[in-house]
Amino acid sequence: MKGIQFLLNDSGEKTSVLIDLEQWGDLWEDFYDVMVSQSRQDEDEIDWEALEAEIPQATKANGNVSHKI
Repeated sequence: MKGIQFLLNDSGEKTSVLIDLEQWGDLWEDFYDVMVSQSRQDEDEIDWEALEAEIPQATKANGNVSHKI
């Protein structure tokens, strides 16, 4: 496949892949997003109200944090 190269170990097994990001950059971003999501699946969830309570009032006052949607 053009723009994709596999690295092989001494046994000829594929161990890594090189991706031409000019050609496949959009696909790589999607793949990376899935990897990050899976790596975080066991993390504790924090609801918005709990997170908002932890934000210092000074930070909210100077406009650095906004929760407007």
